[in-house]
Amino acid sequence: MASVAFLGLGVMGYPMAGHLKNKGGHDVTVYNRTAAKAEQWVARHGGKLALTPAEAAEGKDFVFSCVGNDDDLRSVTTGAKGAFAAMKKGSVFIDNTTASAEVARELAEAAEKAGFSFLDAPVSGGQAGAENGVLSVMVGGEQAAFDRARPVIDAYARMVGLMGPAGAGQLTKMINQITIAAGRGHPFRQEGRARHREGHRGDLQGRRRLLADGKPPQDDERGKI
Repeated sequence: MASVAFLGLGVMGYPMAGHLKNKGGHDVTVYNRTAAKAEQWVARHGGKLALTPAEAAEGKDFVFSCVGNDDDLRSVTTGAKGAFAAMKKGSVFIDNTTASAEVARELAEAAEKAGFSFLDAPVSGGQAGAENGVLSVMVGGEQAAFDRARPVIDAYARMVGLMGPAGAGQLTKMINQITIAAGRGHPFRQEGRARHREGHRGDLQGRRRLLADGKPPQDDERGKI
């Protein structure tokens, strides 16, 4: 059992935090900008309520966030009474917000300087996926932090993958959304199926090059992203 905080109890965060408590069996403290929502969550799931992100994060092994955008993310991390000021050394901050790769890299750098890790980990699967605990999670960050966080993330996910360094999770989510909009299905799930086919190596090099430099894939890489 890990000591966990969850910041942001919207349509995605509310059930995700619930899975961390009930399915994962973790000790969960929640924070929400509207305190009534956090009170409702605690009444339903147990756990604890915090009045600020810093209070929620203090002493925790893992801190999750799922908020609206870059500005909201900065507010709960590096803003007044933000979580980053209270993160303990060696802990891991996992952000499930669909945000920009730029803010992910910014926060990863700030976390490293402060002695803890940051993973950008946007999700795909929608509200139903969150409620059923079957989200796909696309992660950017360091391998060691990912390895520590993955067993905890598994409580609300059916697929979790490390896409590359900081920002890579957000870039993968962007590609995922573009591909879905173009009617080509869900590339993250497609890759997962392909990697289990006999003789398929699941080569990630093309995707990681894309995530590193932001360039479009070459023709022979398009099916692997």
